[in-house]
Amino acid sequence: MPIRKLKPTTPGTRQLSYPTFEEVTKTKPEKRLCKRLKTPSGRNNQGKITTRHHGGGHKKLYRMIDFNHMDKKGIEGRVAAIEYDPYRTAYIMLVNYRDGDKRYHIAPEGVKVGVKIMMADKAKLKTGSRCMIKNIPVGFQIHNIEIMHGNGGQMIRSAGSYATVVSHDDAKFTQVGLPSGEVRYVDKRCFASVGIVSNVDYSKISVGKAGRKRHMGIKPTVRGKAMNPVDHPHGGGEGCSPIGMPHPKTPWGMPALGFKTRKRKYSDRLIVKSRHRK
Repeated sequence: MPIRKLKPTTPGTRQLSYPTFEEVTKTKPEKRLCKRLKTPSGRNNQGKITTRHHGGGHKKLYRMIDFNHMDKKGIEGRVAAIEYDPYRTAYIMLVNYRDGDKRYHIAPEGVKVGVKIMMADKAKLKTGSRCMIKNIPVGFQIHNIEIMHGNGGQMIRSAGSYATVVSHDDAKFTQVGLPSGEVRYVDKRCFASVGIVSNVDYSKISVGKAGRKRHMGIKPTVRGKAMNPVDHPHGGGEGCSPIGMPHPKTPWGMPALGFKTRKRKYSDRLIVKSRHRK
């Protein structure tokens, strides 16, 4: 996906860049596969802000993506269109199945309109097809991976990401290398899609101006040291003063920047190599 840079005719376009959308073949989505989502703007059911810097944004429709494919097992599908999805960084593909049904799926890099895909326990290994991890050879790049068998794809769904099948040594588990550097066990019965997630150059896009961030629904982030003491632990002082403490904190006093907040989970036992270990 090439990136289009604009001529710096105004301050707002000086650093701005856009994707060319060369892969996109259809601009209007399927109406019956879309719905309107209520945007809470980072607030809970009491109206209190629980996630900061959320709000506003351009009006958009949510495309209902099928991450599971289980009810289409053994039914051949044909890619009818590649579309843009405002709710995710990757492109999506509209698939027409032989039984007359239509579904949206995450589009892998390089998939073309007219390509036939299949979801089966042991499907033909080509871009876009989906099968059990135990039937995918070592070294293959995969995405949209199940964490628990039957739950549908939950990992590796953002633009340009992929995991790699490392080994099938264990009788029950397969070792999968994730983009973070972590290697973990995945049940061999879990399904995964073959290929890399589309829109690989997304990370190279420069937002360019503050207004574009507001269109994306992201509000400005103010430094704690620019606030008053009542608003943030870093606040107060004269001029450009330091935070006044050995380590930075969140607005609520918790340690920040490197402090581990993950609690012990049942899935920790499935981690073969941590991303924090060199």
